[in-house]
Amino acid sequence: MSLSDFIPFARPSIGEEEIREVEQVLRNGWLTTGAKTLAFETAFAQTLGVPHALAVNSATAGLHLALEAVGIGPGDKVIVPVHTFTATAEVVRYLGADPVFVDVEAHSLNISLENLAAAAEAHRDVKAVVPVHFAGMACDMVSICDLAERHGWYVIEDAAHALPCTHDGRHAGTIGHLGVFSFYATKTITTGEGGMVVTAQEDWAERVRTMRLHGISRDVFNRYTTQQDDWYYEVVAPGFKYNMTDIAAAIGIHQLAKAEQFRGRREQIARQYTEAFADLPLELPPQPAAGDLHAWHLYVIRILVEEAPIDRDAAILGLKRKGIGTSVHFIPLHLHPYWRDRYGLKPDDFPVSYDAYRRSLSLPIYPGMSDEDVGRVIEAVRAVFLGRSR
Repeated sequence: MSLSDFIPFARPSIGEEEIREVEQVLRNGWLTTGAKTLAFETAFAQTLGVPHALAVNSATAGLHLALEAVGIGPGDKVIVPVHTFTATAEVVRYLGADPVFVDVEAHSLNISLENLAAAAEAHRDVKAVVPVHFAGMACDMVSICDLAERHGWYVIEDAAHALPCTHDGRHAGTIGHLGVFSFYATKTITTGEGGMVVTAQEDWAERVRTMRLHGISRDVFNRYTTQQDDWYYEVVAPGFKYNMTDIAAAIGIHQLAKAEQFRGRREQIARQYTEAFADLPLELPPQPAAGDLHAWHLYVIRILVEEAPIDRDAAILGLKRKGIGTSVHFIPLHLHPYWRDRYGLKPDDFPVSYDAYRRSLSLPIYPGMSDEDVGRVIEAVRAVFLGRSR
């Protein structure tokens, strides 16, 4: 099989509009944070209906800045679902605080409200919670925010999978105190690398704005493009180097304009998969609540091990041999050496996440897939799980 015949797990959808916009940036001589970044931030804020959107160079950076903005520091505890990428928890450690891991609910693999409530009782020094909208389906943010308000927690939404996604009539990422989006190459829209922090609160927005670029009191773009003699700036805090470039923002401007189109195609593929796999020994992804939008960043299938002729690892290999790329979301954090050893965690401490991990694999679902590609994935999955040979 040639490389051109292989259907990768993910592939960004980049059009001529993005290419022309990047070319314009390269020709105009301003490559770092500037007018394109501001335009991207403005469009993002308008799209989500929030006062403040602040572009950064990754969602990891955004999560770090969001937690720093609300004052997380040494000795604090932050509740984090164990079924997520390590970035969600590592940023807590950046600030000298400790994550309190909780299991997820079996249905959605979003944070479990029952376990969240139990953590509230067990850890009185919790200061924040970071719900993750797994695979692009929103957590029950109404209940999470209600619980957080009762306990005085900040809510920082990890919305890396969740654009565009809605819950209770609002965009995921805009319901908590701050929300953070990812524009990594595999995400629903991309800037190659990049992220966005959104919030309705001015002081947190100003803190993120300052801390994303060395704690300097003024953006470099403003200092170098003003008509006034305005070279002076002050460092007001020991900040970070987390700003987005105009090259990245140039891509993001057009990706954002296509976000709903992309989501529609992902949803169409998800419907085809769900219909085609209904009779297989698989647990298929849940549908969103009535009225909510699912971003369909991932399509995760879970193998019914007592019924299937093959286990997860063998299924991944079988699909690869048929030219289909897959991935696993996620290896739970408590299985990784750093988190396991630091907090003395065991595999069975989080049974839902552990079980999901052992049975799960993620299939290709991206806008650039042709109908033929989708058909090939369906044919390969059916062959693998019906025990058919190549």
